Amino acid sequence: MSKKLLKLVFLLMMAVSISAQKISRFDQICERTSTFDSYKDLSKALKTADSLYKSAQNPLDEVKSLLLTAQLYHKAGDLKKSLCFAENANSLVSQINNPEWAAHVDVSLARQYRQVGLYKRSKKYILIGLDTVQRIVDISKKNELAGILNQEMAYYEIEIGNYSQAVQYIKLSLQSFEKVKIKEEDKAKAASYQLLGDIYFKLADYTVSENYYRKAEELLKEKSSCTLGLVYNGLGGIRLKQKNWKDADLYLDKAERIADTSRSLRLKKAVYSNINDYYEGTGDNYKASLYAGKYMKAYDGLTARTREFAETADNSLPSNEANGFLSIAKNAAIIILCAALIGLIISFRLKQKKQHSKFKNIIRTKVHEQDSHQKPLNTPGDNEFSNISVEEMDDKDDESNRKRNEPIMTSETETKLLELLEEFEKGILYNSKNMSLPFLAGELNTNTKYLSYVINQHKNADFKTYINRLRITYIVDKLINDEKYRQYKISILADECGFSSHSKFASVFKAVTDFSPSAYIKHISSDNQRD
Repeated sequence: MSKKLLKLVFLLMMAVSISAQKISRFDQICERTSTFDSYKDLSKALKTADSLYKSAQNPLDEVKSLLLTAQLYHKAGDLKKSLCFAENANSLVSQINNPEWAAHVDVSLARQYRQVGLYKRSKKYILIGLDTVQRIVDISKKNELAGILNQEMAYYEIEIGNYSQAVQYIKLSLQSFEKVKIKEEDKAKAASYQLLGDIYFKLADYTVSENYYRKAEELLKEKSSCTLGLVYNGLGGIRLKQKNWKDADLYLDKAERIADTSRSLRLKKAVYSNINDYYEGTGDNYKASLYAGKYMKAYDGLTARTREFAETADNSLPSNEANGFLSIAKNAAIIILCAALIGLIISFRLKQKKQHSKFKNIIRTKVHEQDSHQKPLNTPGDNEFSNISVEEMDDKDDESNRKRNEPIMTSETETKLLELLEEFEKGILYNSKNMSLPFLAGELNTNTKYLSYVINQHKNADFKTYINRLRITYIVDKLINDEKYRQYKISILADECGFSSHSKFASVFKAVTDFSPSAYIKHISSDNQRD
């Protein structure tokens, strides 16, 4: 072989080597930015991701950099931006023949749509991903991605209450993870075991549930991971069911330490809910109310985040240096997504109005029936719930010792007081725990005798019944119009409308609506699903 030919072969080998080093270098920067830089300085990591997009030499590198940006925004808690970049990666990956990265994109979209509550859209990408992984040549990558996608499918089945099917998908995910011979999959396996623990907890099989939680705990080396927080919370929940307050306190304390430092609102919501149950069980009402507040804050945060995503989805991609490089195909994908989300919002609003009207009519009809069949209030057993003991209403109406039709004031005074009562009904002062006949008389600048007389004459109820009806109508309006109220515990709803205990609230609620609070909430939710 001539020297020139040898030299040419050598130069070609060097060129291939240099090219391979560049590709490897790109991937190394992506990995380092994802795993290390994002924890140190998130804004710097985002700038690095933008630079990677600019320096990308081919569509595959563009996909990798877009997915990296989506991952970083996800860590920052900005799911709207994260989904925008993931959708753009999806529009690009469809133009290249790379099943592995196509599956990575499907995993990202499935997970993020699940986290914003769009479960059907999540399922769409799960099914696409499961089909795509069958074409991956690398066996290890194939099993890794199949395991994650089956895990995501389990989340979907849990959401719709199909626990037996969810268990099957988790078992498939574990089978896939077992074939991946890298330690990083321990975290993924732990998440599957934690999910199994949650499922069997919901099925009230606490022994099996604890076994799975223990398996997850053994695999988790990172002591501050969200999954470990959910494991400790699950173990604490089991101890609460067993009324083992000492061990419950131990596990919930560990879970709280992780939740307080975590960005996961889902974890915070679950942990604070269990701690609220713990303090209610041990009789510490003050601390129970504190954690009820924390629970409500976490729940409201989740709701607000989802609402913000839905309401602002019609905006284009966020202003960012990488946007200048996005293709027309990417923008078209975002427009389609936004149009779909706007349609969902409009549908939800119309459905909400319809639902509100229907249930308001039910309540008005029920209250009207009570009013029209009201017996004289000085007759024993006069009203179906006026005799319910409500400690906030200990005042005794003095009208029982006189005739209801006996005038005790001028017609002008009576008319003025009735107008004041109508204004009072438009507010929410009746939810005050200080509410009593003397208290309201003072607020309306009258005396208890006049106030009691007007309520009996014009509201067809004694004072307690009148206030209870206002409170129940108020909370029914909240349950119909605001979905978050359907997620609150009964004790929180009771506190919201001025009742001091779960039991008293439940008794009055059923007397007014013919439903227990939990049955009424279930009725509304099921009607919402049917619509």
